[in-house]
Formats: sequence, C-alpha cells, structure tokens
Amino acid sequence: MRYELFYWPTIQGRGEFVRLALEDAGADYVDVARLPEGSGGGEAALLRWMDAPAVGHPPFAPPFLKAGRRLIAQTANILLFLGPRLGLAPRDETGALWTHQLQLTITDFVAEIHDAHHPIAGSLYYENQRDEAKRRSATLRRERLPKFLGYFERALADNARGRQRCLVGTATTYVDLSLFQVIEGLRYAFPRTLRRLEASLPLCVALHDRLAERPRIAAYLASTRRIPFNNDGIFRRYPELDV
Repeated sequence: MRYELFYWPTIQGRGEFVRLALEDAGADYVDVARLPEGSGGGEAALLRWMDAPAVGHPPFAPPFLKAGRRLIAQTANILLFLGPRLGLAPRDETGALWTHQLQLTITDFVAEIHDAHHPIAGSLYYENQRDEAKRRSATLRRERLPKFLGYFERALADNARGRQRCLVGTATTYVDLSLFQVIEGLRYAFPRTLRRLEASLPLCVALHDRLAERPRIAAYLASTRRIPFNNDGIFRRYPELDV
C-alpha cells in the first residue's frame, strides 16, 4: 500500500513522528503537501481534505494519513494503525496497549513543550507572550522535563531488566522513534538544559544514539526529506528560555 501523509510542508511538527516510522520501515509513502501544487500537492491539497463536506470521519487538524479508503488523524492514532503494519509494534494486545500508552504520554509531553513558548495562545506571536513564556519555560526546565524524561528512563530501565534496549518488548517500536524525536527536538530548543539533564538519563541517550545509527533513519536524517528544526514548529530555540 502507498500511504499518503498530510502535514504542513515547512515544519517537522507532529507529522515528524509519523514520518520517522514510515522512513524506518522503508514504507512507500508520499508527503502530499510537499508536492508541487501542479502535481496535486501543496497546502491546498491538505486543506481540501479538512474542509470537504463529503469526507467521512473528517480530521480536525494535521497530521492525517490516507491508507486506501481510510482517513486516519491524530499522531498517536496514526501510529497505533501503522505500528503492526510496519513491524513497529508488538502483536500481542498487552504490548500494543503499552506502546500506545507510552505514545499518548509523549503526546502530553509534546503539548507541554509547545506551550512553553506559546503559553497563552497559539494564535498569538511569541513576542506577544514573551514574559509569560519565560515563566512557563522555567517550570518546564525545572519540573516537567525531569518528570517526563525520568519516566521514560524508568520505563527503559524496567524493560532493560530483560536486557532489552528499547521501551517495549525486544524490538524497536514506533514509540522508541518518537522518544528519539523528542530528545532531538529538546537538544535543539533547550541545549543547555539537556546537557545538564542527560547525565541522569543514560538509557534515553543510549536509545537516541542507537536509533540515529539505524541505516534508514541515518539516511533520512542526512536527506532533504528531513526538514530542519525552525522557529515555526514545536521545538523552537529561544535562548532566553533556556537560561
């Protein structure tokens, strides 16, 4: 099956968690909004699916995935669907639910990271909420980053008792790739804070480094398909928020 991924064409954002799974599996997919408009791409193609009155189960926002006749939205939901099809999720129900639970926790984590630089409203510019962002980021650095990252370190340690190097079971899953992306993003957005925290997160760092060396992920990171981090996405670098 050829998958069609719909997400904003100039940012990694939440769509990147889906891209990483597709890339790691070597799946046949097209990033629709990154195609030229003359080829049926661009943001117009994305918006058509969101606004079309005849679409069953319409998506609220990107990312969403077209798989045959299915139209699936929400990052964690897309990965729940793709995981077993891409060989990136356990087959047993308990393992699948645990993987999904961890992914939902990453969803919560990503929302808090985003709200550090947009604590009042996403519709306002950062410059309109700079003072509030400084206060919110201080709490993120002091309390929330250690709490969330410490939780994933604990989950890795629990699984490592069976000598595994991943979050679930014995093989890499989509939630491992999502944790990789979170660490990548935080290293970009909060480099000083991450340097301080990583000493207490050896298993998270080891997971990140191992996944960066997976052949398809390494090739993707070095390609033009990987959109660089920028200050329009979730992970934004404002030095004054990383003091």
